[in-house]
Amino acid sequence: MAAPSLKLLNGFQLPLVGLGTFTVTDEKALETSLNTALESGYRHIDTATVYNNEHIIGKVLKAWFDSGKLKRQEVFITTKLPPAGLHPDRLEEYLLKSLELLQVDYVDLYLIHLPIHIQSFGGASTNLAASQPQPTDHLAVWKKLEEQVDLGRTRAIGVSNFNQSQVKRVFENARIKPAANQVELHIYLQQPELVDYLQANGIVPVSYFSLGNPGINEFLVKNGRPPRNVGSELLDDPVVREIATKHGKTSGQVLLKYLVQKKIAVIPKSVTPSRIRENIGLFDFQLDAADVGALQALDKGEAGRRSTMAFNQAIVDHPEYPFPRIARTV
Repeated sequence: MAAPSLKLLNGFQLPLVGLGTFTVTDEKALETSLNTALESGYRHIDTATVYNNEHIIGKVLKAWFDSGKLKRQEVFITTKLPPAGLHPDRLEEYLLKSLELLQVDYVDLYLIHLPIHIQSFGGASTNLAASQPQPTDHLAVWKKLEEQVDLGRTRAIGVSNFNQSQVKRVFENARIKPAANQVELHIYLQQPELVDYLQANGIVPVSYFSLGNPGINEFLVKNGRPPRNVGSELLDDPVVREIATKHGKTSGQVLLKYLVQKKIAVIPKSVTPSRIRENIGLFDFQLDAADVGALQALDKGEAGRRSTMAFNQAIVDHPEYPFPRIARTV
């Protein structure tokens, strides 16, 4: 059975639990993950141009569609405009390329991946530290995104890594309102003001790093960045473990359930079949008020942020840099 959904502003349904694919570029591993997820009831697949895996996802989905096991309209596909495409003259080419690689006529949700136009940031081989930010006009780009909806290439449009003032500016000037904002959300970084603003305006918050992203150091080293002193702290948090034991669930399921129960969509990434199945097993238990209160108290605010997108000082100094300018790196 597919996971429950949240209604987007355009009336379409966004499944509450999706499969994240960030950092997964090994073809065999991703094929196994996708097949396991679809067999387990996942109906939302999240990717991006910069993940460099749309071609693998397209191959697997086409096999499912061609076999008749699923229809295209039964799978919600999210992909993202890379920072290199955050310009009115470049957006269309990137969306058309994504559609070609995914082997579909449309995606369900197309997001601006980062609120800064970064000229050289476009693929997995990018030297992030050398990425150079450019002048960025969100509203000009948004008008071009609205045209892509009119052309039927995407059913909904949204943003990712936008702060509240950036979302508000787009929302108040948009003909087609942003349907979602995909941001880092987990027990150590709960961003209640941003979430409240989004939900009050019908914009679905989508959480990434819901489990704390234990694999972030693999990504950093692969891209020539030093590893950070982070790992499985969220999964190992004693409060989380205690609640998991109480409900006969895993720590990961408690972390995801906390968000889902707040009507925040989640896109956990895993290449382990047992974990993929586990991550969607959230709908046969409920966190009680005491559980919610204990988890809510774990919020560390900005100190809990895993990803600052601070690839170099020029990006941090950009007027559209979305996070507080604290001296730290991604």
